[in-house]
Amino acid sequence: MSQSQGRIVAVLGPTNTGKTHYAIERMLAHRSGIIGLPLRLLAREVYDRIVAIRGPSFVALVTGEERIVPDRTQYWVCTVEAMPEGIGVDFLAVDEIQLCADPERGHVFTDRLLRARGLHETLFMGSDTMRSAIAALEPKAHFNRRERFSELTYTGSKKISRMPPRAAIVGFSVDNVYAIAELLKRQKGGAAVVMGALSPRTRNAQVEMYQNGEVDYLVATDAIGMGLNLDITHVAFSGLRKFDGRRMRQLQPNELAQIAGRAGRYMTSGTFGVTGEAPPLQDDVVKAITAHNFTPLKKLQWRNTSLQFGSISHLVASLEVAAEDEWLVRAREADDLMTLKTLAEVAEVSARASDGESVRLLWDVCRIPDFRGISHQEHAQLLERIFGYLHELGRVPDDWLARQINRIDRTDGDIDTLSKRLAYIRTWTYVAQRNGWCSDESHWRDATRAVEDRLSDALHTALTQRFVDRRTSVLLRRLKQKEGLVAKVNDKGEVTVEDQFVGRIEGFRFHQDATATGDEAKTVRSAAIQALQPEFHLRADRFYNAPDTEMDFTEQGGLMWGEHAIGKLVAGDDAMKPRAQAFVDDEAGPDVAEKVQRRLQHFIDRKVAALFEPLMNIQRDETLTGLARGFGFRMVENFGVVDRRDAADDVKALDQDARSVLRKHGVRFGQFTVFMPLLLKPAQTRLRLVLWSLANNLDEFPESPPPGLVTIPTAKGTPANHALMAGYKQAGERSIRIDMLERLADMLRKEDSRGGFEANPDMLSITGMTLEQFAKLMEGLGYSAVRGTREKVKVVVTPSEEASVETSAESPVETPAAEAEDTSEAAPETASPEEPAAVEPVGEQAPADTAEPAAETLEKPAEDTLDVFYTFAWSGNRGRQQQQQERQGGRPQGKPGGKSGGKPKGKGKPRGKDGANAARNFEARPPRKEKAIDPDNPFAQALMGLTGKKN
Repeated sequence: MSQSQGRIVAVLGPTNTGKTHYAIERMLAHRSGIIGLPLRLLAREVYDRIVAIRGPSFVALVTGEERIVPDRTQYWVCTVEAMPEGIGVDFLAVDEIQLCADPERGHVFTDRLLRARGLHETLFMGSDTMRSAIAALEPKAHFNRRERFSELTYTGSKKISRMPPRAAIVGFSVDNVYAIAELLKRQKGGAAVVMGALSPRTRNAQVEMYQNGEVDYLVATDAIGMGLNLDITHVAFSGLRKFDGRRMRQLQPNELAQIAGRAGRYMTSGTFGVTGEAPPLQDDVVKAITAHNFTPLKKLQWRNTSLQFGSISHLVASLEVAAEDEWLVRAREADDLMTLKTLAEVAEVSARASDGESVRLLWDVCRIPDFRGISHQEHAQLLERIFGYLHELGRVPDDWLARQINRIDRTDGDIDTLSKRLAYIRTWTYVAQRNGWCSDESHWRDATRAVEDRLSDALHTALTQRFVDRRTSVLLRRLKQKEGLVAKVNDKGEVTVEDQFVGRIEGFRFHQDATATGDEAKTVRSAAIQALQPEFHLRADRFYNAPDTEMDFTEQGGLMWGEHAIGKLVAGDDAMKPRAQAFVDDEAGPDVAEKVQRRLQHFIDRKVAALFEPLMNIQRDETLTGLARGFGFRMVENFGVVDRRDAADDVKALDQDARSVLRKHGVRFGQFTVFMPLLLKPAQTRLRLVLWSLANNLDEFPESPPPGLVTIPTAKGTPANHALMAGYKQAGERSIRIDMLERLADMLRKEDSRGGFEANPDMLSITGMTLEQFAKLMEGLGYSAVRGTREKVKVVVTPSEEASVETSAESPVETPAAEAEDTSEAAPETASPEEPAAVEPVGEQAPADTAEPAAETLEKPAEDTLDVFYTFAWSGNRGRQQQQQERQGGRPQGKPGGKSGGKPKGKGKPRGKDGANAARNFEARPPRKEKAIDPDNPFAQALMGLTGKKN
């Protein structure tokens, strides 16, 4: 350092007095200069400012890990530790000179105070607490007292949730900083993070994010107290104690003031306070901070700089020399001295450091900072290896250095992992910056700098992803600025506001992104709804004009527009007129809700009218009178399907004319049910189940069976009449489709129901069942089924006969409606099965010619030559338990000798003397009386002739 008699000025005062700015102006007023700054971050900031003024060709940056020295350098920007010695410059400045009292680094600042001088001007900038010490150690110094540009006031304690914008919250540990940043992300959209351990690149990226308004909050360590100029209006302390490298201690008022002074820039006033678990500041501390009045420093840290390199012991002794001046106190043992003592005990190191040059090299190696923060022993071992290479080879081997760097050159991992790698690369950056330590200094400086840049970018990204919700921060900023928000909805329904994903819109309801919670969720919803107002109106207009083909109803009564649920059906005053209830967010407004509801009502009204047109025609037919009209309305009330057993009296009361009128409306009077075949189609069945469920106030609507199935299993637990509403008749363990049941009934009327009969292939084919399944179905319909066996009879069928059989099996003939009507008058009412109805899908129908073999697989006969068959007979209205008792030899209960109620009448075969069946004729009802032919009728002659021919 130069020992000139140039002018020495101490520019002292609180923060925000423009001291650093003044020093830069003074340096640029000279032809050359050096400025020493307390932090690598601040050095980079000042370097960038000077480069912007004078250009990069004249400005050097020298720190422990960076060295940019152009050939035409005039101005040097350095950390205090890296200030070059032995060069004469016109101007020299040292910032934050009060750090002379710092236990860790104070001896370096004290050395600069005592020995660093400019040829024409020397500036020391810092706190006014240094006035007495500077005056004592440098009597020729001039003092320039500067007052703060703005006012600093204390606001007490505030919760983080109520922290004002543009605030910095200070923590004194990494864990504390992270916890605060996480909380701010949830409540305020996020925060930038600034710590001394960050690389300049990461720190600048975080600060830029704060400065440009992407986030309104900054979470930092006390590193922000060292001259970093930020747009901060409020500083909040989350704690009042810190770990100083040796112990936890209370922060002094001047240290608090150094940090609190970051609030308020230039003429803008600032505030400070506490938050979290930090106790309120004492009144005397607050008064000292606001008045900038602190206890003057009495002792400065000092370490001897006149070192003896004759041997390790001489070097250690010279470093431990006591100070002679009363203002100076010997600094505590620093890391470099501690490492020197540790390596001195290593025999190989001691042997190598046998001369002055080797001892000087060892001391340079010991001054490599422990950036990694690992144990002292591990750090010493690393330095031992570096010293060995430098002493033996004169440089660090390229291959070994490359392995160390490559091991760190990874950008995966979390924040802590990336931070550790950044700390590790700083060691090798420091090594690469030392002159003569590497074979190709330029290459390794670029290599380590590239790795640091990659890690810095990755760390910035990781910090941003973890502690910043860009969506919330953007929305908060735009809402605060009261600007119109631009919302977009893509074809997937994804909603973005200002290009930030906020959720999805389904129909007319906004489903917010589930990751947003707390205050963030409120902000997101507020911004989204405000931006979606026009979208709701546009969507309502588009929906109102959409065709019915874009809409549908679900089996649970939901109303769909495309794939989105936009409403549901609720019971109305009339079972055939359900009401539509729209799903519309309240924020969409009443106009949108009313338009959507009206369009849904139009849709369901038209759907009911189209699918249930036959029922609507019955309601509108004014020609229906008397019993026919009453029964017609009963059909409407039951949605077109009535169990004949429940309406037996009404059916019997109808005369042929009334029935004829109802048949014109599509009503079919079957043996088991009265139904409208057109309403058994899948679409009508699906709607009927929904309307029936609404009318019965069911919480869960039964689903309709898959279309095309003749029989389905009967499940337990479904509501009564479910099978009937689904178009099926419950018959024991299975339910059979109504229209197919009536076709089966037509076949059964041709059989001897009293004497017994066997199932023919047509019966099995029409039901799609095996023989065993058919037997259970017949029992459910009120027939007894007696199982028997007999020897198989081989039947040879010619191809033509086989084709004829297949044709007849595939095309069963249905009894005409009129004939079914005539034969059903005396048809018995079948027994009601004990189990409730149910609907479940089943497989396809089994072919008729496979029915009996399938039955054999269920119950194998005693011998392979035996064939299984069932004899079916009408058992009246007896229950299943009575039928089982009869098969087991018991006698069903009832009137002795009485008739079985409701047995079907038809053609029967009385038993002869030998017990064989003999042919007998039965009528379904008494023979009709023949009406006399009117001789005056013009058609009488022809009619009598036709009758004669027929006879």
